[in-house]
Amino acid sequence: MPHVSTTSSAPRRAIWRGFVRGSLGAGVAVVARGAGALILNKLFAVYAPVGGLTLLAQFQNLMALLTTLPNDGVHVGLVKYLAPLRPGSLRYRAWLGAAAGLNAAALLVGAVVLASRGLLGWGWPSLAAFLLGIALLTGQSLLGAALLAAGRLRAYVSLTVVLAALGTGAAAAALWRNLPLPVVLLAYLLAQGLTLLPALGLASRAGLLRHLKLSSAISRGAVRGLSQFLLMAGSSLLFGKAVDYVLRDYLLSTFGPARTDLWQTVAKLSDNYTMVFAAVMGSVFYPRLAALAPDPRAARAYLRGVLGLVAPVLGLGLGLIFACRDWLLPLLFSPQLLEARQFLAPQLLGDWAKFLSWLFIFQLSARARTGPYIAVQAGSAVVFGGLLVALLPRLGLHGAVWAHAGRYGLLLGACVVAHALGPKRG
Repeated sequence: MPHVSTTSSAPRRAIWRGFVRGSLGAGVAVVARGAGALILNKLFAVYAPVGGLTLLAQFQNLMALLTTLPNDGVHVGLVKYLAPLRPGSLRYRAWLGAAAGLNAAALLVGAVVLASRGLLGWGWPSLAAFLLGIALLTGQSLLGAALLAAGRLRAYVSLTVVLAALGTGAAAAALWRNLPLPVVLLAYLLAQGLTLLPALGLASRAGLLRHLKLSSAISRGAVRGLSQFLLMAGSSLLFGKAVDYVLRDYLLSTFGPARTDLWQTVAKLSDNYTMVFAAVMGSVFYPRLAALAPDPRAARAYLRGVLGLVAPVLGLGLGLIFACRDWLLPLLFSPQLLEARQFLAPQLLGDWAKFLSWLFIFQLSARARTGPYIAVQAGSAVVFGGLLVALLPRLGLHGAVWAHAGRYGLLLGACVVAHALGPKRG
């Protein structure tokens, strides 16, 4: 391990100051997304039928199954490759065209799977509406990535605020009118998809759509460049989102909607602060770590500096959530879901380990180490599956949260050991 003066307080304070300033800069978007999620969860907990909160989570999980490849793969790579280019240039258009082509291919595959497997259990009109909403949402996300790459942070934040407001507002209106739950969920998705229109306006005003032609050939080189990010996102899809979907479906069929809602309450609470953490790390920590990738010594020092700040702050924050559980759960959800507090401790423990392990795993993404990244995702999913098989029959619904805690506790331990024993080149 390279010798870095981690005992010196001045370098560490400099890292902390930069990290905190960047985190505050991303605050508006984070607050908008967090507020929208909290209000949506509250609406479904209070006004939806029994099991509605779990069905909302399952619907959002299904949305994620179709949008993970574009959002966590194509668009992550797109930001990296567009950032140094001039909008409208030939190379800029090549990368943007390749991203659009890969997104279209991913959505086509998803549509075929849904149509053949009937995952929604709805009629063809509902399935068509769902796919339309996913396509619109993916287009909006593509333009958002282009805005982010161009440094148009204010426009990107505005788009995030509109997205949260439209989705939550549409769901609230549909619930207030007592529409069937599938209609409420589709209204939520389609309203979010409508943000494609302001995204087009913002991207056009920023000059990001200059000289674009639908008939242009897709660059094979750009497709190859984005494919490594697509593979990493594919591992997250297969070993993350798909596992979550299958687990929730199993819990619903085994324990019933009312009981599963208790587990889903703590999972939804976790989703809310996970979204905040992921947004901060994605907009502040990851770009800086990626910029330091050519200098492994500096990258490792930055990682350890942020880890030294984040670990105790996370512990304090999650401990505060646990201490306030008796009034926080009824406030954010409903008094009928207070019983969910019995699942909270292992969920919080697992989340603390998950967040810290993410800091280490970000290194693999920043250095585009596709093979190790996929191996970590696969190994983590296998461990989780084994823990679920062992614990669910013995502990019932509690087995799901203890399997979560065990999975990420083991992953964090493996990350710490790997980092400590890693090569000196970083």
